[in-house]
Amino acid sequence: MNDRYEVTILLVEDDPGHARLIEKNLRRSNITNSVVRAGDGQQALDYLFGEGKYAGSTHASPLLVLLDLKMPVLDGYQVLERMKADEHTKRIPVIILTTTDDAREVSRCYELGCSVYITKPVDYEQFTEAIRKLGL
Repeated sequence: MNDRYEVTILLVEDDPGHARLIEKNLRRSNITNSVVRAGDGQQALDYLFGEGKYAGSTHASPLLVLLDLKMPVLDGYQVLERMKADEHTKRIPVIILTTTDDAREVSRCYELGCSVYITKPVDYEQFTEAIRKLGL
């Protein structure tokens, strides 16, 4: 049985500079998976659930979500909560990438079901190790 399969990365980040840096770190780690970017929490949920501009379309599966917390429209907490409450998306691994390192925020994300919590600016080694542990 082949354990290797293509995982699409959903990068949910409202700051274009941060998004470019994250993608650069992915490529530096020799991760060549396709990356889909959502600029806010609502776009991410629309992509995940086939709503809004993604209505009627199907996305690649399986997925890995890289999620910022502080975003317009819907924040990362709301995205994470909705994902983990739905049968179809609750098993998708979520890496939180955010500037917040407050212990209460970290704890809240793990309680909501995130897989890994990493603070920005992203430590390259920590980031690549987290991605590797999730199987990319």
